[in-house]
Amino acid sequence: MTVVDFRMLAKTRPYKPLVRGKKEKAGRDMRGKISVRHRGGGAKKLLRMVDFKHDKWGIPARVETIEYDPNRSAFITLVCYKDGEKRYHLAWEGIKVGQEVIASEEAAIKPGNRTKLSRIPVGTFIYNIELKKGAGGQLVRSAGNLAVMMGVDRGFAQIKFPSGEVRLIPAENSATIGQISNPEHGAVRLAKAGRMRYLGVRPRVRGKAMNPVDHPHGGGEGHMPIGMKHPKTPWGKPALGAKTRKKGKPSDKYIIKRRK
Repeated sequence: MTVVDFRMLAKTRPYKPLVRGKKEKAGRDMRGKISVRHRGGGAKKLLRMVDFKHDKWGIPARVETIEYDPNRSAFITLVCYKDGEKRYHLAWEGIKVGQEVIASEEAAIKPGNRTKLSRIPVGTFIYNIELKKGAGGQLVRSAGNLAVMMGVDRGFAQIKFPSGEVRLIPAENSATIGQISNPEHGAVRLAKAGRMRYLGVRPRVRGKAMNPVDHPHGGGEGHMPIGMKHPKTPWGKPALGAKTRKKGKPSDKYIIKRRK
């Protein structure tokens, strides 16, 4: 079993005005039907209202605490702006309490600062990237992730994402400099079923252990192979590696190089 080192995190309770209750859906849709299997139970979680927009441009903020967020793999930080307002941001690698950050068109190129893609030098690590101007960061938000600025041409920034995809993003959109915190997250070994249950993940039954009526892999005597060329989902759709992206999507023209 391995765990993440939490010694750098604050021991205080989360900032109450930025916390909301969270109702667990247990993988069910609006009709109460299971739409995502193997979800349910787990520890109760409070929802932290994280600011992905960083729309207080030109107002510096000071890092007050670095905190754990049970709803995401990265850590979060509570920042206090010069005007007294407090917000939660995604924490970056190398963050320190007392550090000052700013979102501005003239912001220095250093971790934690946010600026337009058109101002970011080639080779810089970035995260929390906007797809639509003013909508807030939607890309590269999980623990340890980073994208790389490849260049700007004809009003579009070329960005290489963690998947290996190179994509065009409008240069007027904004991004945060640096790498997201908690890069050790991917190396954690849960090692026992109980830790998965705390996270709200229920047991999974192998398809080949079922009956033919329940799964395409089911049936047979003893330990049998799945008996078909490619693995399938319980509903007969191709599984494990089948491409699911629609052909001819309007955003295809912005993809320079496909992900690996």
